[in-house]
Order: sequence, then structure tokens, then C-alpha cells
Amino acid sequence: MSLGRASRRRFTLLAATAVAGALTLSACGGGAKSGGGGNTNFVTGTGGVATVPKADRVAAPKLDGEGLDGKPVDVSDHKGKVVVLNVWGSWCGPCRLEAKYFAKVAEETAGQGVQFVGINTRDPERDKAINFEKDYGVEYPSIYDPYGKLILRFPKGTLNPQAIPSTVVLDRDGKIAARTLQALNGDELRKMIDPIIAEK
Repeated sequence: MSLGRASRRRFTLLAATAVAGALTLSACGGGAKSGGGGNTNFVTGTGGVATVPKADRVAAPKLDGEGLDGKPVDVSDHKGKVVVLNVWGSWCGPCRLEAKYFAKVAEETAGQGVQFVGINTRDPERDKAINFEKDYGVEYPSIYDPYGKLILRFPKGTLNPQAIPSTVVLDRDGKIAARTLQALNGDELRKMIDPIIAEK
């Protein structure tokens, strides 16, 4: 075997390993890579949901923009409610799997002071995202964020969304209470948000 062929084989193996590692770390695609480090005070429980004790929570960043329908959406308008932020893209397989559950739970919990808000990212064509919402019965608003700028607003060391899909739950004070970096079914979503709904 020539030295050139061995070098190419080694490079190919390293490249394949790097790609596999990247895919493992991010479901459909990575979001902001900031996060971790320092004293984070959050705990990841079973099911991949990380939570923060009430006393250690930090305020969510300003999250606003134009909705898929062209109307302004501002998450701070929902202070006083539990806000479920779902980062998604129409091109993302796991996002498609969880969408019907999110639509159902959003409807079920609306009377309990819960507001769902989507952050649609990396969809260069708004029409695909709008059709996604129609197909899965998603009636809550989504901010159109094709370049992922909103994800970058989350402070380092917090429960920031780092993959697509990601779900972040804000408590009634607008503070980051929980996060998961994977797709959820209805039961998993309820287990994530019900303790925050029950908080006084």
C-alpha cells in the first residue's frame, strides 16, 4: 500500500468520525454552540430534560421578530404565563415527529396559563414553514428566524437551545426553567412543563 493511499484512508476515517460526532451532538443541526462552563446550577434528569431550581434561574433574552404570518411576535408579551419555546425547521425529521404533540398540548394547556411560541429556523423559504404548520395543526405563533439569530441571544452557561429541535420552558417570571435538546412526545412534554405550571 502506498503512503498516499494510507494517508487518504486515514483522512477519510477521521472525517467520518468527525461527522458522526457532530450528528450525535445535534439532532437535525446545531444551534448556538455557546453554553456550559462555569457554575450552571442546572441538572439534567432522565429523559434528557435539564431543569433549574427556581432560585437559580436567569431571565430569558429578548426574543421577538416577525411571525410566519408577517405579524410581530414578542415573547415578553406573555410574561405571567408559562412559555414553551420550540425551535424547529420544516426540513427537520424529529421536528415533524413532535409537531402534532406540541399542537395538542398547546391546546390542552392554554386554559392553564401556558403559551407556546415557535422559533422557526434555517428555513430559507417561509412558505415551507407555513405549510408545515398547516400540515400539523400548529396554531400558536412562530417567529421566522431563518439565520438562527434568536438562538444566539441566549446567555452562555444557561439552558440555551443548541440543537434543532430544542424546547425551552420559561416560568411565569420570564426566566429559563427547563430545556431539552431532543424531540418529545405528548407525555414527555407534559412531564417537562407540568411542574412549572404547578409552581406558585
